[in-house]
Amino acid sequence: MNKSVENYFINGCGRCPLGGTADCKVHSWMAELELLRKIVLDCGLTEESKWGVPCYTYRNKNILMVSAFKNYSCISFFKGALLNDSKKLLDKPGPNSQATRFFKFKSTDEIQTVENDIKAYIFEAVEVEKAGIKVAFKTNPEPVPEELEAKFAEDPILKTAFEALTPGRQRGYILFFSQAKQSKTIQSRIEKCTPMILAGIGLHDNYKSKKKEQGHG
Repeated sequence: MNKSVENYFINGCGRCPLGGTADCKVHSWMAELELLRKIVLDCGLTEESKWGVPCYTYRNKNILMVSAFKNYSCISFFKGALLNDSKKLLDKPGPNSQATRFFKFKSTDEIQTVENDIKAYIFEAVEVEKAGIKVAFKTNPEPVPEELEAKFAEDPILKTAFEALTPGRQRGYILFFSQAKQSKTIQSRIEKCTPMILAGIGLHDNYKSKKKEQGHG
C-alpha cells in the first residue's frame, strides 16, 4: 500500500494486482486526478494518504477521497448521502450504498464545467461534519459477515470497490466468506480476496480473462 500521496499518482494505491504497472487505473486519469486534487486543496482541506489513496480531511475528520476507477476518476464523499445534491450530480457506488456518494468524471472538461458546484458540495460536506451529523444505516438486504463489516469500517476504499461490483459478484463473495465456520478463517478469506475486489474482479472470474475484457490483454 502506498503511504504517500505523491506515490499514488506514480504507482496507484498499490493494493490490487495492477498497482505499480502500466495497466494501473491511475495512469488513465492523471490529468483529471491532478485537477480534482487542485480543486479540493483550494477548498482548504488537509491532504493525507489513507488506504493507499489521497484522502482529504477537516480537523482530522474524513471528508472525501480522490481516486481512479477503471471507467472514471472521482471524488468520493464519506457522508455523501447527507448532502443536498439538488442538482443530482452525485452517484452511488452501488445500489446498496448507504453513505458514500461521488462525482464521476471522464474528462477535464467535465470537471471544469461543474468546478463551482464541486466546491459548493465540498463546503457543504465540511458543514455536515462540523454539525456532527451521522448517516442512519439500514439493514443490508444481503446479510454481510461481521468480519467484512468491520473491514469496511476500517477500509472505505474496499467498501466502495465492493459496492461497485455487480450484485452477483457481491453475493458470491458474501457466500464464500459466510461459509467459513471460524471468524479467523473468514478474516483470512477477506484478506486474500481484497486485491481482487479492489480490481473489480469477481470471486469466480478468471483474472487473465478479466484483464482482456478491460482491454489490458
